[in-house]
Amino acid sequence: MNERSHSLQKIRPELLSAKITENISDDERFQNQTLRPIIKLQNQLLLDVFQNYIVKRKNHFYELTIEKRMPYITHAIHKDLKFRNSLKGMIIGHFTVEEYKRYIQNSSALNKRMMAMVVKRIQDQVQYFENEVLV
Repeated sequence: MNERSHSLQKIRPELLSAKITENISDDERFQNQTLRPIIKLQNQLLLDVFQNYIVKRKNHFYELTIEKRMPYITHAIHKDLKFRNSLKGMIIGHFTVEEYKRYIQNSSALNKRMMAMVVKRIQDQVQYFENEVLV
């Protein structure tokens, strides 16, 4: 393992809840070993990037009820291609070369998993955006 790979893996949080068994699929293994720790590591950045997305969209998010904020988050991440690609880059940039080689073998399915996890993470922390000052 080269120095970059070692350094990247060293900074990732250890997730005891991400189960790795021999019966899981390769995609689920990749999700639990690679995606979950990286997304957790990038949590604050993901929240701040979404906060910036809200501001750039004229703070419309703050006018919505909590029930309508959830689909807003989903729609923003799934339908805004530039935004989605930016989020993917923040995660893929933390892959080791070996992980990237694994990722490109099934990037479509792994992208779906990745974005679903990011949507869930932001939705689960929607209260983070309550204390923000309207610009």
